[in-house]
Amino acid sequence: MAVVLSVSGSPSATSRTGRLLRHVDARLAAGGHEVTSLAVRDLPAEALLRADFGHPAIIDAAARFARADGVVIGTPVYKAAYSGLLKTLLDLLPQYALAGKTVLPLATGGSTAHVLALDYALRPVLTSMGAAHIVPGWFTLDTDITADGDRTVIAPGSAEALAQVADVFAAALPGRVSVLAS
Repeated sequence: MAVVLSVSGSPSATSRTGRLLRHVDARLAAGGHEVTSLAVRDLPAEALLRADFGHPAIIDAAARFARADGVVIGTPVYKAAYSGLLKTLLDLLPQYALAGKTVLPLATGGSTAHVLALDYALRPVLTSMGAAHIVPGWFTLDTDITADGDRTVIAPGSAEALAQVADVFAAALPGRVSVLAS
């Protein structure tokens, strides 16, 4: 069983990005992985904006990255790039915080015009942080993610694609379980 850190770079507590991450987290947990969540918006804004490397919440976030075997990073796409909130956290982590880790990048946005943000904006940063393996990520349109009460509903085509990328990620994790969630 691998330890997976699921990171939401959305500034909104009710974001589609967060819903997408919980959907993927559930699949990974059903496959036997230990999944923990980190919402960057819950970190102290002053510590993030003032680059307070010594703040206990920032130290804890860095330690959570260090303990993880794999990291799922979800972000909304704004103006063809990942969120500034996510960028502030990534800037505060050690240079090689992703060394030896498998990473699954996920993004949400209002238009397919933003689909390349994963490969042209986020992937280079993840690579520079030493990620051992960045599996192909997935961009999901906001309209493909809806809520039915507390339940998240992902449009069928997107749900199938997410299942595939989550399974590829799970298979690449060290200490993976032999049977993936179906």
